[in-house]
Amino acid sequence: MAGFFIMSEIRLIVGLGNPGREYEATRHNAGFWWIDEFAHAHHFAFKMESKFHGLAARGSLHGHELLLLKPQTFMNGSGRAVAALEKFYKITPQRILVVHDDLDLPPGTAKLKLGGGHGGHNGLKDIIAHLGTRDFWRLRLGIGHPGEGSDVSDYVLNAPRHGEMELIEHARRRAHDVAQLIVEGRQEAAMLKLHSS
Repeated sequence: MAGFFIMSEIRLIVGLGNPGREYEATRHNAGFWWIDEFAHAHHFAFKMESKFHGLAARGSLHGHELLLLKPQTFMNGSGRAVAALEKFYKITPQRILVVHDDLDLPPGTAKLKLGGGHGGHNGLKDIIAHLGTRDFWRLRLGIGHPGEGSDVSDYVLNAPRHGEMELIEHARRRAHDVAQLIVEGRQEAAMLKLHSS
């Protein structure tokens, strides 16, 4: 079954974050940072789509039709936005890529995987609940962990330190380098490149 998933071209990329100027620079918005850079590089223009509870963009990447989404529901309600767009365009979960911050990876790390749990990430938790499956692709951008569980909320809602930000930016660039492979359904090649560099 894994081989079937590996060959799935991506139709929808979702960047996770919280809307509003006060959250722009916070670690929890790493998914927004990445998808904004992707949209800029490939000339996608976001516009508010109330039926999808978010900012959406349509375009193509080297001939592959693609949708982008930035939920504007706040992190805990991300699944409502993803499910609305998924149902409207009849996109199977295996053709969705969710880009998000990850506490379990150190800054400077980016990993691609299919399925798995939510790791306490409220955005992923809500998407899994709304889609009814864990089997969608995740691009995990490491932000590091504060060490204590009780510190997590403050940690993700604050900006990275300068040194951390440089590492996170480096990981984002490496993830952009494999974006075309991911979209084309060549996830194994993307993982090999991303995880070995």
